[in-house]
Parts: sequence; C-alpha cells; structure tokens
Amino acid sequence: MKHANMPSLPTVVVAIIIANALVSFIGFKNPTFFQRYQFQMAKIKSGDQLRLWTSGFLHVDLNHLFVNMLSLYFFAGPVVYNLGELKFLALYFTSLYLGNYLSYRYHNADENYTAVGASGAVSGVVYSAVLLYPEMKMMLLFLPIPLPAYVFATLYLIYTMYGMKKQRDNIGHTAHFGGAIAGLLATIAFVPSVLVNSASTLVILLGILVIAAVIFRRVK
Repeated sequence: MKHANMPSLPTVVVAIIIANALVSFIGFKNPTFFQRYQFQMAKIKSGDQLRLWTSGFLHVDLNHLFVNMLSLYFFAGPVVYNLGELKFLALYFTSLYLGNYLSYRYHNADENYTAVGASGAVSGVVYSAVLLYPEMKMMLLFLPIPLPAYVFATLYLIYTMYGMKKQRDNIGHTAHFGGAIAGLLATIAFVPSVLVNSASTLVILLGILVIAAVIFRRVK
C-alpha cells in the first residue's frame, strides 16, 4: 500500500517499530521469553497484568510483524503530524491496552487463550488516521488502485472479523476491535473538530463497528 505525499517518518514511530522488531526477534529465537511475555489468559487472571502490555510487542512470525509494522509505517505519520508525539503515544498505548483488555474480557472463560501482536495499537492508529484524513487515498501493493481510507479501514476490519471467527492462530485478532474503538475515541478527545469535519466518515466507521459488534457477539 502507498500513501501519496507521505511525510518523513517521525522519530517516535521509528522507535516503536524498532522496539517491536527487537522484542519480536528475541521471541522468535527464545521460546521461553515468548511464553513469559505473551498474552496468556490463565497467567493474567492469576495477576500477571504486565502481559497486557508486553504481548503487544511480540509477534508470531516475521510475516505477522511485517504486516503490523507496514500498516503502522503508512498510517502513523499523518497521525503524529496532526496530534504531536505525546498524544500519538497516548493513543498508541491506550489502543494497545484496551485492545488486549477487550480480549481479556471476551475470552475470559478460556484459560488456554493466548495471543500476541501490535494489532490493537495499530488498529487505533489506522482508525485515527482515517478519521483525521478522510480524503486520504491508499493503495494495496497487490491492488494498485487508489482507495478512500475508510474503504481500506473497512477491509482491515473484515480481515479482523475473519480472524476472530476462525481462531486458527494466536494472533490478537480480538484486539483489533478494541484498538479501533480506542483510536476513534482518543482522536475525538484530542481533536474534537473531527466531529464536524469528518462527520460522514465517523458515521461510516461507527456503522462498521456496530456491525462488527453484532458479529463479534455471534462468534462468541
């Protein structure tokens, strides 16, 4: 995917990408490290709350890491440009935590549930970018046709719902949903003008989230 006129990548985003890469590569090479810091329901319920944060920097494999960091690369710049670095960090980590917290609530009965990935945080950034820049055009590498940002976000969420339904891996698909909500709410809180300037886009995104919520409940 490509974004025209993308500004240079902010330092804070580079730091996040490096942190994800370093932690993930340690996890790739060290299964003990991976298991110690992944989202694991039984461990979290027993009091290891740190996993709600650390699991957001681990990834299943190189492809999982690449997809998340590529999405962050293309969407984070515009968000930092609009919010500033401190508010961006607040949005990123709020989305990471709330995404994992939703996973904790939703899968609470499954003691064996595990997940990893920056999915929740990245979803928050994606939805923030879409709300801040509703006219932004995106292109997928395998589909070189400019798409409105909200269309890309819709496709992203469809993939998320598919992952939640199938539950064939330990990627944090459920966290996408919570991260998206956190990203929208944080953006509205930081930039209230989007309620007017991006009203139609906000309605579309909220509609998608409502549909996702219905499917989410049925999957459960």
